[in-house]
Amino acid sequence: MVNDVKLYLALPVLNEYGNLASLMGSLHGQEEQDFHLVVCINHYEHWRQQPEYAETIADNEKSMAFFSSFSRFPVTVIDRASLSKGWNPRYGGVGWARKMAMDAIAKIAQPEDIIVSMDADTYYPPNYLSEIKRVFNQDTKAVGLAIPYYHELNGNETDKLILRYELYMRHYALNMLRIKNPYAFTAMGSAMAFPVWAYLKAGGITPVKSGEDFYFMQKLVKLGRLMNWCETIAYPSSRFSNRVLFGTGPALIKGNTGDWTSYPIYHPELFNAVATTFSTFGQLYTEELDTPMDGFLFSCFKVNDLWQPLRKNYRSKENFVRACINKVDGLRILQFLRQQQQLLEVSDAQVLAHTYQHDLSLILSENQIQVLAKTGFDSLTTDQLDFIRNRLFQKENSLRKEMHFNCL
Repeated sequence: MVNDVKLYLALPVLNEYGNLASLMGSLHGQEEQDFHLVVCINHYEHWRQQPEYAETIADNEKSMAFFSSFSRFPVTVIDRASLSKGWNPRYGGVGWARKMAMDAIAKIAQPEDIIVSMDADTYYPPNYLSEIKRVFNQDTKAVGLAIPYYHELNGNETDKLILRYELYMRHYALNMLRIKNPYAFTAMGSAMAFPVWAYLKAGGITPVKSGEDFYFMQKLVKLGRLMNWCETIAYPSSRFSNRVLFGTGPALIKGNTGDWTSYPIYHPELFNAVATTFSTFGQLYTEELDTPMDGFLFSCFKVNDLWQPLRKNYRSKENFVRACINKVDGLRILQFLRQQQQLLEVSDAQVLAHTYQHDLSLILSENQIQVLAKTGFDSLTTDQLDFIRNRLFQKENSLRKEMHFNCL
């Protein structure tokens, strides 16, 4: 019997009036129409005293008016933008907006219903909601879904920047999938979904100023099986934005200055070190073994031995291994990769050229590959970067699909 779940869409809105008509059009065109949109229109209250935010406040007022007259499908608006209803300085931002929308959904939805996290500047194809519903009907025990994404190009100067950023994200995801790591997910607020019961069991989304999507998906992994593939794609926009501390917008801003230090192309051997560490968790239950991550982990947690306390607290091998996986989570892996990458005398372009030499040879000559490794990404055209992005996207989606069906 098909589980007749309902979809609830959680949408933060800040200075998004120009995107609303397109978004609502894509939602109106969805194959699946049994959904309820919950919107949190928000800004800080003290912005009203700062002239530089006048346009943002006016834009949010237009969004309020837009939704007040919208009637094509059910919409609930959470007003954190009207006079005296804005955020106070101690809290606010997209993390809080997502949390308020999702918490409101959790109060009115059934446990099996699905929360779909969205962004206003993202295009969702007609099969988007129906595919989300289908995969959750297929696996009712799944705690969530990281949905494939693809940034469409604008035909302007931001194209090279978004492609460079995607190379960072694709390469990271490909290697995490390659080593079959439990934290092999890409967290994007515009492209994730989870059942209400899992949202509540995880304690809800943590309203940090940036990365609330990453931290929440990490919490889901610690609860159970996170799906990584479905037959649809979210298409986020590529725009400059400083409303969060890290993510696509800030990456483009930093990248525009030539600074990609926060988004490196990690050496594949570093992922192998992570894989080796995870592969020893079972043996560590009964043996004293060194792992490639010991130095980092002991320093990170300020301990001389991370494993012995876990042995004391967990009496079965299965629970011990799970505790190790929860301890060495996605955040710790990223921190390890970043620390170790800084110790290597190798450039991002050299890592990419070496790792994907076969794929590059389909579009670049041997001499061009050598130039890439020597001089960096500036030697590549937008079309060449896009070709590499597409090759990595195909490989990533293939691995996502393989992992998805292997886990069913």
